[in-house]
Amino acid sequence: MISRLKGTLVANELDTLEVETQGGVVYEVEVPLTVLSHVPRLGSPIELRTLQVVREDSVALYGFIEAHEREMFRRLLTAPGVGPKLALAMLSAMSARRLARALVDKEYPVLMQISGVGRKKAEKLVLELAGKVEDLAGGAAEDGVVPAAGQEAVRALVALGIQHSEAEAAVRAAVATLPNAAADQLIRQVLAERAG
Repeated sequence: MISRLKGTLVANELDTLEVETQGGVVYEVEVPLTVLSHVPRLGSPIELRTLQVVREDSVALYGFIEAHEREMFRRLLTAPGVGPKLALAMLSAMSARRLARALVDKEYPVLMQISGVGRKKAEKLVLELAGKVEDLAGGAAEDGVVPAAGQEAVRALVALGIQHSEAEAAVRAAVATLPNAAADQLIRQVLAERAG
């Protein structure tokens, strides 16, 4: 199993990074949006904590900056009906600590803001995971959640060349003023703010 990956960042494409090791091997690593705000510029050294997931039809590598992020991802995968795609969406919506706090405190409305999670799924997640993630929930109060439309807006803004951390902060501000806005409305709001 590949538990850490250290090398040079050679590609950054929204939710996938490519890291070249000293031996010249390039690994493709899928990451949640929350990790992208900590990723250095292309050509810079990077070290990721990774989890390799082997399925019948694929082998994929998932990367995280902090150990608790990787552990949260691992625990999410233990819940029935949660695959890597949904686990990444959950960790893209909020930090690992904030997600753990939402599960422990049974914050269904917060969980339902995650793309692919409705009321029944939120209830199942709490039932399956609340007791398993209590130790990961510390210090989460300061983190907010980015709703599904906001996640989509962040991805689009990053694709337009805006740094992830800047795009996320701008989208959070836009969501605060337009809480039920669609992704395109949030994008227009952010671009209008940036234009001045």
